[in-house]
Amino acid sequence: MIKVAILGGSGYTAVELIKILLRHPEAEIVAVASRQEGTLTIAELHPSLTNRIDLRCEPFDADKLVARGVQCAFGCLPHGVSMTTLPALLERGIRVIDLSADYRLRDPNVYAQWYGASHGDLAHLAQAVYGLPEIYGDEIASAHLIANPGCYPQTAILGLAPLVAGKHIDLRSIIVDSKSGVSGAGRTPKLNTHFPECNESVSAYSVGTHRHTPEIEQALTDVAGEPVEVIFTPHLMPMDRGIFSTIYAVPSRPFSEKQLTELYQEYYAKAPFVRLRSSLPATKDSVGSNFLDLCMRVVRGRVVVLAAEDNLVRGASGVAVQNFNRMYGFDERTGLL
Repeated sequence: MIKVAILGGSGYTAVELIKILLRHPEAEIVAVASRQEGTLTIAELHPSLTNRIDLRCEPFDADKLVARGVQCAFGCLPHGVSMTTLPALLERGIRVIDLSADYRLRDPNVYAQWYGASHGDLAHLAQAVYGLPEIYGDEIASAHLIANPGCYPQTAILGLAPLVAGKHIDLRSIIVDSKSGVSGAGRTPKLNTHFPECNESVSAYSVGTHRHTPEIEQALTDVAGEPVEVIFTPHLMPMDRGIFSTIYAVPSRPFSEKQLTELYQEYYAKAPFVRLRSSLPATKDSVGSNFLDLCMRVVRGRVVVLAAEDNLVRGASGVAVQNFNRMYGFDERTGLL
């Protein structure tokens, strides 16, 4: 049994993570830390967990976590906070799965450009492994610090990986048009996610400046072995959860839909959480699950890939547990099916 701690226990990703870990036969949650005032019980923060977990949130203390035998910590902290908190755990030998953006971008200059601040933990940044199991699975197994991938990037990276791996498309004319439910903005109240502002409305945001852009390009560049560029545009949808991405690419040679399907089937033959669909996916098909649904079409000679996932499970907490399973040698599906 692996003893785990969760840092940042008040948010949406934390509650999903707790639900998954409670049914995981090889994990025991021994501590939940929160920056909120007081020592609320988990049930007070998340009423859906009433009578399911008997812990109180507590202030972060690395030495206390070591004393309790914590072997792995899940960081559900905001970017900027993770890099000042997690080093204390790593230096004490605790393995970390970080759900923030602090360790996703390998180049600190790129981080500074897109996040507007210098990176404060260059030593551990150099050790971090990007936690997308379908692409970096072998590295994840031995990692001490996992940079859990963003929600949007997973739809784009996994939607495009088979195409860029074989350079089957133009690597510099890719368009990723994505929509997300409001929970993707987190639990902290904001004006644009206030119900009267976002209900019955669809809006684009961060056009050309969204921080997931370099994350998508970094992973796809790894897969392709040469630079990949994308135009990524996110939209806020008036729904609780889910991400839907429509991806457009120019093929380097003519493709039939049958050929596309065979290409993706071969690439994802050993990926239990990538579901290849013949029918068009919808966000409700994957809600509450760790599945990422993909469907491919050819339209007027262009390749169109449609991808859907639950942003809180596959987009965050579910893939974090998928990474946990790989790190400790468990079946990748443990706790997730």
